[in-house]
Amino acid sequence: MRRTAALILIGNEILSGRTRDDNIQFLATRLGELGIPLREIRVIPDIRTTIVETVTELRARFDEVFTTGGIGPTHDDITSPCIAEAFGVPWEIHPPTFALLEAHFGAENFNTARQRMAKLPRGATPIPNAVSIAPGFSIGNVHVMAGVPRIMRAMFEALAPTLKQGAPVFSRTWHTTSLFEGALADGLEAIQNRFPDLDLGSYPFHRDDGRKGVALVAKGQDRDAVEKAAQAIYELLKEKGGAPVEGELPP
Repeated sequence: MRRTAALILIGNEILSGRTRDDNIQFLATRLGELGIPLREIRVIPDIRTTIVETVTELRARFDEVFTTGGIGPTHDDITSPCIAEAFGVPWEIHPPTFALLEAHFGAENFNTARQRMAKLPRGATPIPNAVSIAPGFSIGNVHVMAGVPRIMRAMFEALAPTLKQGAPVFSRTWHTTSLFEGALADGLEAIQNRFPDLDLGSYPFHRDDGRKGVALVAKGQDRDAVEKAAQAIYELLKEKGGAPVEGELPP
């Protein structure tokens, strides 16, 4: 079963360069393991119309959509009400979440700003947060998580068992330090044409210690096809006079 996912990174701080996003690699890897490969990533600002339009577009095109960022207590944390607008439902206090946060902060410290985190789109299901309590949520095929990597990862691991999985993504890699992309491009294109349903990639590297070369990767959800493509890549490297080594070049 083939399933697909998209990721929306929400936050002016990412676009400005103030914050480096560390969530993409984690989500791409974990979603591949669950057989829901990540097919598109958008980075968008904290602008209501942009969030609503992007969520509306991507949830119609992909099986699962994940968002990170913009669910805290401050004025610019607008992801949650925007998701409610995209689904055409009210953004309202979720009583169990309100009670959870009130108990965590204490009634005397549970101010209006923190109460914002207890508001969810009507019909949403909270995603537990083992790190800082305030939950993310799922509504339809959209899953809304925090932008802080440690919190996002905890939310994702809580969410993962509930996701409908597809065929896992398999990958094989060969690298060589004796050839470069230009010598391999035509041969790799021919292999791609033989296996159109796979993702074949060519990734040159140039390490600080002087080691340089290229890694060729075959990736897909058909394990037999991946193995055959990997063998073809190995044969291409040998044919061109390379010394293929399986896997990525170690650091």
